[in-house]
Order: sequence, then structure tokens, then C-alpha cells
Amino acid sequence: MAQDSIPVLDFEDCSAAGPRQDAFVRALGGALEDLGFVAIANHGIDRSLLSRAYDVAAELFAQPAEVKRGYEEPHSGRERGYTSFGVEKALDGAAPDLKEFWHVGRSLPPGHPVGALPANRFPPEVPAFGPTFQALYAAMESFAHRLLDGVGAWLELPPSYFRDMVRDGNSVLRIIHYPDLGRPAPAGAVRAAQHEDINLITVLPASTRPGLQLLTREGEWMPVHTPPDVMICDTGDMMQLLTGGRLPSTTHRVVNPEGGGDGGRLSMPFFVHPHPEHVLTPLVPGTGTPIRAHDFLYERLQAIGVVAPAHAGASGRDTEADRPAPTEAL
Repeated sequence: MAQDSIPVLDFEDCSAAGPRQDAFVRALGGALEDLGFVAIANHGIDRSLLSRAYDVAAELFAQPAEVKRGYEEPHSGRERGYTSFGVEKALDGAAPDLKEFWHVGRSLPPGHPVGALPANRFPPEVPAFGPTFQALYAAMESFAHRLLDGVGAWLELPPSYFRDMVRDGNSVLRIIHYPDLGRPAPAGAVRAAQHEDINLITVLPASTRPGLQLLTREGEWMPVHTPPDVMICDTGDMMQLLTGGRLPSTTHRVVNPEGGGDGGRLSMPFFVHPHPEHVLTPLVPGTGTPIRAHDFLYERLQAIGVVAPAHAGASGRDTEADRPAPTEAL
């Protein structure tokens, strides 16, 4: 019998010793192997922080268009700040995605061995934006590291395998607004066209509206219905490469609301990336060619026309756009 949504696991079991932890690891690996998606309850991220982040996001996207566009740098490859509604288009999409978004990334001190990363853009028009999303970035990264520990245990890897890989990685928190259009959507346009994430793993708080769907291994679209206080997690192309397809990236999308209006949707996926210099080496010899994480992403984005040869981004999904913006979407 086909299941009607993704499994929900209790993260407190991950910290427990003995059989409870073993059962969590088996269930986590099994869910990601089967569906590429899993939901985690009791994830430890402060509910008040998540609620505040959504409130601040709503305030941000309510700013006048000219204010938001002041934080947009087309063709820069900065991967920080604002991207306007209608800019991003999936590789095979009939029309641009129906969303606008803002990127928040890692901040590193001057002289750090990773080198300079693009500076974050925190709009003074929304004073709470910077502190709120810096706190959320840190909380989601901490959760993601613990989750990767569980994935590593299921794969029987050394305890520090994934933590070493993602240390100082250029992970990105994307704050997305899908507006209520107030009219029928353009022909072929959806909130986020079907895609797979390029990164290792994505963690996503429950969004403010439904609409997320995944494509099962049987080729059927399955709505992702979960309790409200979970973290939804899915594996990306880099994890698929590392595991020789054992943990594949799963195609997913965000569909338009039935009836044409729902007041708008907010979403805050966190895309976990390795350190740019880490060499992604398949765990099973012969299942793929080792490649530097930076080059894996750069070649993908260049092949689909998202970045010119002079650019080298740090996160994204398969898209076709006229600017080098990373395009993971949930």
C-alpha cells in the first residue's frame, strides 16, 4: 500500500542511548533511502524563534518593491540579499516560479582560511531581520549537523565524517515568499517548479501554507502533510553522489493553492553545503568520479546556464535564469 506522507521521527530518540538511538538511525536512513524525505519532531529549535522569523519575513516582504530591489544585485553571483518575483525559472519550467526570496549566508572573520564570502545584506528598514535570521541560521545549522551524525551512523561512517565535510561550508538560508496573486496564475507557472536540491541535505521548518509535494519512486506526486512543529529534511545531489545513489535526491515542487488564493506562503529552507574545497569521493568505488564540492556545483550551474565561466556559486538547483542566483526552492 502506498503511504500518504513522509515518516515522522522523534529527534529525542537520536540522543538516547542503546536501542532507541539504533531504531532512530535505522528509521532515518530507511526513510531517506525510500523517499528522500523525512520529518523530525522535537528537533530542539526554539518555536518562538521560528515564529518570530516568520513574522520578520512577513514584514520584510511587505516592504515596497523599490526598497527590496535596493538589496538586489543581478548578475553578481553574490548569493546574498534579495531576488525579485519572477526572476527565477526552472530548467524545464514553462514560466518563472511565482516567488521572491532573500538569502542569508555564513559570516567569517577576515583572514579565515576559507577566504572571503559574500557579505550578508541586512535591511535597516526591518531592524529585527539581521539578529533574527543570524540566530535561526545558527540553530538550523546545529540541528543539521546532528541530523547528519545520524545519517553517518546509518552509513557506518566515522562519527566526524559529515561534520568535517561541512565545517565552514557555504550553507544558505533562503527566506521565500510566494505571494497571493489575487488572480489566476500565468499559464504553466507554479510556485516552485519540480527540481532536486544540489546540496548534501536540506532542512525546512513547516511552512505557513501547504503545497510541497515529492515525486515517489513509483512516479506519483505525493503531498507532504506533517504535524506543524516538525523539521522536514531531504537529501540532495551531493549526497546521492557520495552514496552511489543509495540516498538519492528526490524531485519535489511547490504547487499553487486550489482556488487561486491562500493569503500567500512563507518558507525558510536551509541548504547544507560542504566546505568548498572538500573533495566529494563516492563511498563505493566505481559509482562516480571524485570532485571538489566547489567544482561540482560550478559545473552544474554552468551547464544549465545559471552562471558564466567567471562565476562560481555555492548553492543551487537545476534552473535556467538570466542571473547567477542559486535556485533551490521549497
